[in-house]
Amino acid sequence: MAKTQITMKVNGAEVEGLVEPRTLLVHFIRENLQMTGTHIGCETTHCGACTVDIDGMSVKSCTMFAVQADGSDVTTIEGMANPDGSLSALQEGFRMMHGLQCGFCTPGMIMRAQRLLKENPSPTEAEIRMGISGNICRCTGYQNIVKAIQYAAAKINGVEFREAAE
Repeated sequence: MAKTQITMKVNGAEVEGLVEPRTLLVHFIRENLQMTGTHIGCETTHCGACTVDIDGMSVKSCTMFAVQADGSDVTTIEGMANPDGSLSALQEGFRMMHGLQCGFCTPGMIMRAQRLLKENPSPTEAEIRMGISGNICRCTGYQNIVKAIQYAAAKINGVEFREAAE
């Protein structure tokens, strides 16, 4: 099968590759770029484990061809840390609020939550739940994921995070 040359910016760095037109973006990221933080879950867009940010949109990379991302600006979980290597507010929130268990959904959940907070810096609990509804977690029950996103929103907005009384 003929291959196509593609170029894109991934986590701020220009990358290129030679791919078959049928190569999924998630496979390009994992196999060609050796960035294995983006997970392959269902390969049908149902679970969201493969979520990345492309040109300012959350995209499930298991149903996008790498050639479709040619010329795009892509952010994966590997690009989420602060420039000094410290955890981003969301990564810290997931750690501090115990927003993960097995960790399989975590990269996609963080990527989706990052886009949600860029679009809505102060979401309500209901808006968070709606915003992450395309990402499935089979372990946590979502409560601590929601708290992790609330923690990150508070930190980003420079306000103290206060957990609701239960």
